[in-house]
Amino acid sequence: MDIPLKKKRFNRSRIRWIIGGALVLLLILFVVFSTSGNSKLNVEKERITISDVREGVFQENIPVNGVVLPITTIYLDALEGGRVEEIFVEDGAIMKKDEPILRLSNTDLELSLVNQETSVYNLLTQMQISQNAARQNTINKLNQMTEVKSALIEAERIYNLNNKLYEQKAIGRQEFIEAENNYNYQKQRMELTKEILKQDSISTKQEENQASSSYARTKSALALMRKKVGDLVVRAPVDGQLTSLDAEIGQSKNKGERLGQIDVLSGFKVRVDVDEHYISRIYSGQEGTFTFNNKEYKLVIKKVYTQVTNGRFQVDMEFDGEVPEGIRRGQTLQIRVALSQEKQALLIPKGGFFQQTGGNWIFKLDKDGSTAYRVDIQLGSQNTEYYEVLQGLKPGDKVITSGYDNYGDIQELVLK
Repeated sequence: MDIPLKKKRFNRSRIRWIIGGALVLLLILFVVFSTSGNSKLNVEKERITISDVREGVFQENIPVNGVVLPITTIYLDALEGGRVEEIFVEDGAIMKKDEPILRLSNTDLELSLVNQETSVYNLLTQMQISQNAARQNTINKLNQMTEVKSALIEAERIYNLNNKLYEQKAIGRQEFIEAENNYNYQKQRMELTKEILKQDSISTKQEENQASSSYARTKSALALMRKKVGDLVVRAPVDGQLTSLDAEIGQSKNKGERLGQIDVLSGFKVRVDVDEHYISRIYSGQEGTFTFNNKEYKLVIKKVYTQVTNGRFQVDMEFDGEVPEGIRRGQTLQIRVALSQEKQALLIPKGGFFQQTGGNWIFKLDKDGSTAYRVDIQLGSQNTEYYEVLQGLKPGDKVITSGYDNYGDIQELVLK
C-alpha cells in the first residue's frame, strides 16, 4: 500500500526566488536611503583655504593701474615752417627757459622781413619830408600873419588920425572914407589870415597823426615779422627736460608740426585708466593709495576725462603729501581708488569661491571643524581684499574661500 507524501512548502527554486527578491529589495532601499540624504565629499584640509568671518573697517575700492607723468608737459610745435639748419641740444637735455633748441631757415620769411624793413625806412623818409614841408608852410603863413598884422596896425593908426582931422575939418570926407575902408579891409584880412593859420594847424596836426599812425602800424608789422623770423629759432618755453625731440639736420618742418616737448620737473602726476562701469562714481577729490618701496602713499583725483575709449576713461591724480623718493617718469603704479567712506562691516577675504557661487552661498564649517555645509549668504560691496557680508554669516564663523571647481552639486564636505 502506497503512502502519500506531503508536498514540500519551500523547494529550492522558490527559495532562490525569495532570496533574489530580497536582495533586489535591499538594493532599492539602499539607493533610496543613500540619495535621500545630503551628498557628501571627502576633502583634504591642506587643499582648501579656510577663512574667518570677522568685523572690521571696510572701504569699497577698485584696483587700477597708473602711469607716472610730469606735472606739466608743454608741447613744442613749429611756429613757422622751414628747414632744420642746427640742433643745439640732444633729446633728454635739461633746459632753462629761452635756451635755444634748434634753428630753422626760411628764405621767403627772411626776404619778407627785408621788404618790410625797407617799407618802414621809406615811410619814415616820406614822413620826414612831409614834416619839413609842413613846417615850411607854417613858417610862410606865420610870416604872412606878421605882414597882415603890421598892415592892420598902420591902417588903424591912419584911420584914428584921419578921424580926428576930419572932426577938425582939416581933411576932406573922401580922404577919411578911404582911411576907414582900408582899416576895415585890414581887419577882415587879419581875421581871414587867422582862420587860414588855424585850418593849417589843424590840417598839419591831422597829417602828423595819420603819418604817425601809419608809421606805428608799419613798425608793428615789422616787429611781428621780426618775431616770425625769430621764431625760426625754437627755444625752451619753461625750465624742464626736453623729450621726444623729432628733428634731423636738413629735415623740412611744416608750420604747426610737432617738434618735441618740455616736461616740467617740479612734480609728477599719475594718469590712470578706469573701467567705464565706474564713470558715474569717479569725481575730483577722491583719494587713492599705493605702495612703493614697502611704504604707502596717497593720491588725489584732480581731473576726470569723461571721454570713453575702448571701454575705459582716464583721470589725473596728484600726490597728496609726500612724493616717493626715486619715482620716475613712465613708471606704472598699482593704485586702490576709494569709492566710499570707511565703515564697520562684517568681512570675509576674497577668494575663488565667488566664481562658482556668485556670492549667493558658501561652505561654512561646523563647530568642530570636521564638516562644511552649504549656507545661503548675501554679499554687498567689495574691495581688493574683502567682501562685505550683509546676511547669512556672523562673526567667528569659518568658511571655505578657495575655489569650488570640483564640488559640483555637493551639499556637504567632510574635512580630513
